[in-house]
Amino acid sequence: MKVLLHYAAGPGLAARLRALPGLDLAIVPEADEAGFAAVLPGVEVIWHVLRPITAAHLAAAPRLRLIQKIGVGVNTIDIEAARARGVAVCNLPGTNSRAVAELTLLLTLGALRRVAHFDAETRAGRGWAQPPALQDSLFELGGRTVGLIGYGAVPALLAPVLAALGCRVLYTARAPKPDALGAFRDLDALLAESDVVSLHIPETDETRGLIGREAIARMKPGAVLVNTARGGLVDQAALVAALRSGHLAAAGLDVFAAEPADPADPLFALPNVVVTPHVAWLTTGTFDRSFAIAAENVRRLAAGEALLHRVA
Repeated sequence: MKVLLHYAAGPGLAARLRALPGLDLAIVPEADEAGFAAVLPGVEVIWHVLRPITAAHLAAAPRLRLIQKIGVGVNTIDIEAARARGVAVCNLPGTNSRAVAELTLLLTLGALRRVAHFDAETRAGRGWAQPPALQDSLFELGGRTVGLIGYGAVPALLAPVLAALGCRVLYTARAPKPDALGAFRDLDALLAESDVVSLHIPETDETRGLIGREAIARMKPGAVLVNTARGGLVDQAALVAALRSGHLAAAGLDVFAAEPADPADPLFALPNVVVTPHVAWLTTGTFDRSFAIAAENVRRLAAGEALLHRVA
C-alpha cells in the first residue's frame, strides 16, 4: 500500500519505517511542496504530522483512503472535506502523552527559574553578573497551586508528578473526573486560585481564544501560563500585554497562534518567556508507539478491518 509520511524523518526513524513490512513508503518533508504534490496522485495513506491537509490536497489525491494523524489533534485536517470524499481520519490518543507531560513540566520549571535567560547570559559570559532585582523573579514549583485546564491523558500523567513535588493540583473539565488527582474547579475559580495554569484541551470553536484578556485578568498577579496544547487557545496579544505589565510573571509555550511562528513575534522579545517550536510530542518513544499503531491501521485498511482510533 502506498503510504506518504509528510514529515522530515531523521535517518534512524526513516530506516526503521522503511523496514516495516507491507508498505510502499514515501517520505516527503513538510517544506517540500513540489515533492508533496508529485506523490499525492498515487498515495493511499497519508501519515500526517502538522502541515495542514486541505480540501485541495484531498482533491489531488484520488486514491487516498486514510489520513492518519501522528498525534492527537486533528484541527490541521479538513475533516469535512475528508468526510465528503469518504476518506477515513484516525488519530493516536495516548502515544505522545508521556512526552507532552514531561515537556509541560520542563517549560513550567524553565519559566519559574528563567532557564532561557540564564542559558543565554552564561554563554555570553555574563552569568555571574546578574542584576540583584532578578532575584525577585525566581520561583520554586513546590508549594504552588497548579491548575490544569482539561484532564485527559497528559494531565493524568502530570498530576501525580506535581503532587510529588509538593504542588496543590486543581483541574477543570466538562465534569469532575472520579479518578482525577486534584480538586475540581470551574474555570473562573481555577484561574483565580492557580499560581501556574497549564492548558490541555483541543482547539475547537468553543475553546479558541479561551485564554483572552478577561481570562488573563482573572488569573492571580504573578501567575505563570504554560501551553503545550494548541496556540489558538490563547490570545497572544493579551498574553504579551500581561507579561509586559507584570500581571503574569512568566509563560512557557510550545505552541503558537501561527506556526511556524514569526521570529518578529513580540513574545520572543520578552525575557520572561521560554519557548519551544511545537516539539512537546517529539521523542523516539512517541515515534515508536505512534508508528506501531499507524502501521497496524494500514494493515487493517488493506484487510478491510475496523480502524483504530477513527475520528471521521
